[in-house]
Amino acid sequence: MGDVIDIPDALIATQSAYNGEAGRAFVAALPGLAAEFLERWGLRRDGAALHGVCALVLPVVREGDGRRAVLKLQPVDAETAGEPVALRLWGAAGAGAVRLLEHDPETGSMLLERLDGHRALAGEPDADRAVRVIAGLLAELTAVRPGAVAGATGSGAGDGAGAGLRGLGEAAARMLAAAPDVVAGLVDEEERALVRDCAAAVREVAGEPGDRLLHWDLHFGNVLAREDGGGWVAIDPKLLVGDPGFELLPALVDRFDAGAVGKRFDAMTGVLGLDRGRAAAWTLGRVLQNACWSAEGGARRLAPEQAEIARVVRGSVSPMGRG
Repeated sequence: MGDVIDIPDALIATQSAYNGEAGRAFVAALPGLAAEFLERWGLRRDGAALHGVCALVLPVVREGDGRRAVLKLQPVDAETAGEPVALRLWGAAGAGAVRLLEHDPETGSMLLERLDGHRALAGEPDADRAVRVIAGLLAELTAVRPGAVAGATGSGAGDGAGAGLRGLGEAAARMLAAAPDVVAGLVDEEERALVRDCAAAVREVAGEPGDRLLHWDLHFGNVLAREDGGGWVAIDPKLLVGDPGFELLPALVDRFDAGAVGKRFDAMTGVLGLDRGRAAAWTLGRVLQNACWSAEGGARRLAPEQAEIARVVRGSVSPMGRG
């Protein structure tokens, strides 16, 4: 089509930093990949290129019906492979996620509905209202189980919708195995005790990791409004199968307010109808997972807001995980 695809410098930098030579190869291939799918899916460019940490996003219009959409190009890896599976399942269930219009399994390229970039939940001035929106979306998204919606993956419930997706049980086992080293690396004794408590809470629930589709990254910035006024929807899932209690931490951290942690936790567990003890244990597990990742990068202190969330959540339930 003759379009010149300018790759944003920030995307070049993040792909190089996170994925090394593979990331640089992905960036080098992007102009050709974009041209291929613009032609294959009958699309024309309709605005400047956008990007996230790993993806190039091109606003487009479908030539056949004039529908506004975006072409999303990203590497296929553990972070992205489950995204189209989740979007198909959530779409078939009518849950609040961006609609998947086309997908190429080999390259991971997706055609998604165009959302209203000027109406992001991150711009909502009332943090309490934003948390309630997140809770409502999570209630819809986590109501879906892999394989529960027949045909949603294109060839029946067994097409990648169960086997092969990342599970919370495996993630819990990894964080529990890493916890002693994380504790040993921390320089603050109170934080060491906090991480030990997080690990103990995860051990209590690890035998029942859950079976729901989790977004895993539903913060305020990953919620946009539909262009047709159809309400808020989630974007950019990092799919995990597990317990909905593992979904709460991003909305506790976003626009952090130490005095609001307990209120936000209560609001979300109420809307989702969660057992508060299990939700607390999995929220502490999320703090533990983040501590493990930070320790891998050399951190010797917990992030202050995560430590405070762990203190509040730990203190809100009884030792045996029942509120």
